[in-house]
Amino acid sequence: MKILLVNPPNSGRSIPEERYGIDSIKQIFRGEPLALEVLAANLDGFATAICDLKATPDTFSRDLAAFRPDIVAITGVTCEANTVLALARKAKDQGAATVIGGIHASNDPGFFNRAEIDYVIVGLGRASLRELVDNLVRGKRTLPDGVARTSPGDELIFTPRRFTAIDAGGMTAPAYHLVARHRPLYRLERLGLDMGFVVSAYGCPFSCDFCCISGLTSGAYLTVPVESVIRDISLLPTPVIRLLDANTFGNPEHAAQLCQAIIAAGIKKKFLADIRSDTVVNHPDLMRNWHKAGLKAVIIGFEEIDDRRLEGFNKKNRAAINTEAIAVLHDIGITIIGDFIINPDYEEDDFARLGAYISDNRIDLPMITVLTPLPGTAMHKKMKERIIIDDLDFYTLTNAVLPTSLPEEKFYRLYAELMREGHKNAKL
Repeated sequence: MKILLVNPPNSGRSIPEERYGIDSIKQIFRGEPLALEVLAANLDGFATAICDLKATPDTFSRDLAAFRPDIVAITGVTCEANTVLALARKAKDQGAATVIGGIHASNDPGFFNRAEIDYVIVGLGRASLRELVDNLVRGKRTLPDGVARTSPGDELIFTPRRFTAIDAGGMTAPAYHLVARHRPLYRLERLGLDMGFVVSAYGCPFSCDFCCISGLTSGAYLTVPVESVIRDISLLPTPVIRLLDANTFGNPEHAAQLCQAIIAAGIKKKFLADIRSDTVVNHPDLMRNWHKAGLKAVIIGFEEIDDRRLEGFNKKNRAAINTEAIAVLHDIGITIIGDFIINPDYEEDDFARLGAYISDNRIDLPMITVLTPLPGTAMHKKMKERIIIDDLDFYTLTNAVLPTSLPEEKFYRLYAELMREGHKNAKL
């Protein structure tokens, strides 16, 4: 049994570029396909390969012909969903069984209920994929929980999976060796950083309306054993480690244990981690200890700068907490990568206020996206009737799929200017 795991190429279309020639909004970073490395590690006993089309975009047909897989498993985010279908058709034409997973499949599994797809994995796939493959090898038609067999024209039916520590894994190290040839390409070129990915937790204990993360774990928050995280950090040759979790500090006790373990192991690397601003404010000593352990920067979803809009996101946080967290982080010396969401209903004054907030609070690297109701999220359910663009190629988080209050070109030019000003002196 041969299994080919596929990371689709960078996909998606750009309204500001196609209609107005604005190409400065693009935000593309090529990182290793950690999710596939984790899946591969749990497929011992099978011939497994990873085809990373973000690193080598034109190699899929060649890899299919050379490897001749029995199963092709493809992951993908929402703006890659149409590309995933095209890849699946090619794999199907070669006689392979096709399995689709990832964040879009987990939130909108019905999208993939099509003839070119055989199975859809909903949620974390580490254990589910292994169970599916084992059943196929044994000739069993029974499906694991969290796996659906497609039936185009009918409703996609499956038994939801209750995610546990088995799904989070950690028992075996990610198969980093399967993409070793691409390692020089996994680089944040703009800032000159070679970066490796490690996972320490899955899911998030919060449920913001715009966020698609909860679909991976059905709302559960699962941590990876500390010793496994230390092992994975030590395996990577890169000087910078991105803890690729939705909320690395979602369990402060686990975060504190991991911090102490990094120090005790004598690891001398720099770390980037995702964290909420209220965690910074409630646990400043934890942040100081992590800074000693090598925490260079944090990615914080500030999202908005006023409480009314934050409440509309079900963020369960306040603008004053965001500002207090910024002060704490500046005092410690931790770089702030701030995520902000601009609403299509923004007027010129809204853009100006956000620009002033970013400047006044010295956000080191602002990451600004456009409010996008992703299929399967609470926000999509609320705003579905207002959506004017259904083509998922445009769901890159840099296009307005809702009507803009300003004339569209004006909206995108103000957005581009906000990005340009915010990144003028960007650093990590």
